Amino acid sequence: MRTTLTLEDDLAAKLKEFARRKRLSFKDAVNSILRRGLTTQDAGQRAPKRFRVRTFRSPLRAGVDPLKLNQLADEFETQRVGPTR
Repeated sequence: MRTTLTLEDDLAAKLKEFARRKRLSFKDAVNSILRRGLTTQDAGQRAPKRFRVRTFRSPLRAGVDPLKLNQLADEFETQRVGPTR
């Protein structure tokens, strides 16, 4: 369908930038944005929240293999006691 649409300058600039980034024609960019907005409105949903990763501070240091800690403890014990005969 062909129609005339009057856009405010700031909105037109954002659409042009979106079209450039996505390598779309201006028409395809407008259709994509309208479709996305209408789909979100129809579903009654808000835009999804940004995903955040929370870091975990480990007491282990880099390079320490937790699976070999028992082996390391055995080696320290052997050094402390001395070799068996």
